[in-house]
Amino acid sequence: MTFPVVGMVGGGQLARMTHEAGIPLGIRFKLLSDTPQDSAAQVVNEVVVGDYRDLDTLREFARGCDVITFDHEHVPTEHLKALEADGIPVRPGPDALVHAQDKGVMRAKLDAIGVPCPRHRIVGDPADVAAFAAEGATEGDGFPVVLKTVRGGYDGKGVWVVDSVEEAAEPFRAGVPVLAEEKVDFVRELAANVVRSPHGQAVAYPVVESRQVNGVCDTVIAPAPGLDEELALHAEEMALGIAKELGVVGHLAVELFQTRDGRVLVNELAMRPHNSGHWTMDGAITSQFANHVRAVLDLPLGDPRPRARWTVMANVLGGDFPDMYSAYLHCMARDPRLKIHMYGKDVKPGRKVGHVNTYGDDLDDVLERAGHAAGYLRGTITE
Repeated sequence: MTFPVVGMVGGGQLARMTHEAGIPLGIRFKLLSDTPQDSAAQVVNEVVVGDYRDLDTLREFARGCDVITFDHEHVPTEHLKALEADGIPVRPGPDALVHAQDKGVMRAKLDAIGVPCPRHRIVGDPADVAAFAAEGATEGDGFPVVLKTVRGGYDGKGVWVVDSVEEAAEPFRAGVPVLAEEKVDFVRELAANVVRSPHGQAVAYPVVESRQVNGVCDTVIAPAPGLDEELALHAEEMALGIAKELGVVGHLAVELFQTRDGRVLVNELAMRPHNSGHWTMDGAITSQFANHVRAVLDLPLGDPRPRARWTVMANVLGGDFPDMYSAYLHCMARDPRLKIHMYGKDVKPGRKVGHVNTYGDDLDDVLERAGHAAGYLRGTITE
């Protein structure tokens, strides 16, 4: 029996780390990448350079693959249905993935299955935004309002927080439908990560706290400190229920708001390995990447439990200091337990070029070690 070939669409760091997780299992990967320089294209043996938006390219790429999966959600839904019609297993399938591709579809489905979400509505123009704001106003005009293009946004892109009808014009220039949402008064952002296989086995990782800076994930703490056990269990069960209802196969990240009145509301969905799960590479018995590989191949899933009391992931963002390798001497000597994961990307200001993981029994110490390493690699800390 030959080992299967996983076809990964997208050449970013998620594909790179998923490939890494498949190596110990002898799983072969074939990559559809935008360029030969993409993060995963540097390490995967079989790379096809092409446009994932072209159906003929996708069909040619799928030849010889036992299953197709993704490191992003942007492949056109109709192309994925065509691959399924050709007999190619696509995981997650298009009927599930569309809920991560289209925020309007996602909100409608979550409403239908009773999942709590921020108040929302598709809006047609700035005047409609003002009407939406007024509908939820207990005083004043109801602004600010969050506006999102229903497709294509990530890391704060495609999202606007507007304080007036005059500011609401920009999102409509993209030429795609716009979703209006209430601006939630939340305590913090959480994420519930689960993995589900084709035959319905599913596992849940501990709920984590995700700290954002300028709309980009900066730090993840696992498990979320101070989170009520009952609320944590509710969030895990809700994420598992969403995965089942939507027919997700593979990894599902459910991004959540923890509100001041003690609820959790669903903010976003991602059907692929996710930044909020990078801590699992060193902090869980089975990482999100390894379990995603297992799920798409319908292998039994691995144990998601944490290895340490606390694990902290800090993203390494590009700054004005491109020679990150020279910082290894300091970081590794200062913290021998530190785990560094770099993505092979050119350093650009604000770009995610890697992450670090730290773990231990003292949360303040673990947080300090992660923050110091990420800052030193970026060049914002010099001692």
